[in-house]
Amino acid sequence: MIGGKRAVVLLSGGLDSATVLAIAQSENFDCYALSFAYGQRHDAELDAADRIAFKYGVIDHLTLNIELGRIGGSALTDMYMDIPQRQQQGIPTTYVPARNTVFLSYALGWAEVLEASDIFIGVNAIDYAGYPDCRPEYIAAFQTMARLATRMTVEGREIAIRTPLIHLSKAEIINRGHALGVDYSLTVSCYQADERGRACGVCDSCRLRKAGFDAANMSDPARYSSS
Repeated sequence: MIGGKRAVVLLSGGLDSATVLAIAQSENFDCYALSFAYGQRHDAELDAADRIAFKYGVIDHLTLNIELGRIGGSALTDMYMDIPQRQQQGIPTTYVPARNTVFLSYALGWAEVLEASDIFIGVNAIDYAGYPDCRPEYIAAFQTMARLATRMTVEGREIAIRTPLIHLSKAEIINRGHALGVDYSLTVSCYQADERGRACGVCDSCRLRKAGFDAANMSDPARYSSS
């Protein structure tokens, strides 16, 4: 039933964002899912986001087109850059410049229109692969900016940036989602999934996902191209 407290949930189609959606719904939020076609290498994750949003009955699901690929600088948006197959030192080439800042800015705008009190994002500071916009201090800085930037907050109504996974390991995330009934077979985590949504099994994201399921003593229901 619509009419309760509202939340915007950033929904990529991956394991983390599916878990965050389940957490938001477990807290009795009316959830509005927001996805982005930002020039990523494949549509498989957006197809996954559609499946997740439909299965879990979000109030609305928007997919916005933004051209981050045109500015380049990331192996996720530049077809001429190779996806790394081993963990890189420092900030990896799969980092998309300013991606979370852009995503959260759109989410903040939609939250203000909806008069939503919360924005959920599945950033993680443990298995975060070195991305600077997944750190707690970044989220705190964005929260400060949000309080200054919107009419809703200036008028005294809070918009909270919620990061329920930020201090959890991948195994802990999977256990949390499993307890909430998340169907992880719907999710796509791979940086270079094929046209059928099958994961490569060798990229950094696949490595983290596999290790998480192993540590949680669960089988990974993802489809891999090598299987």
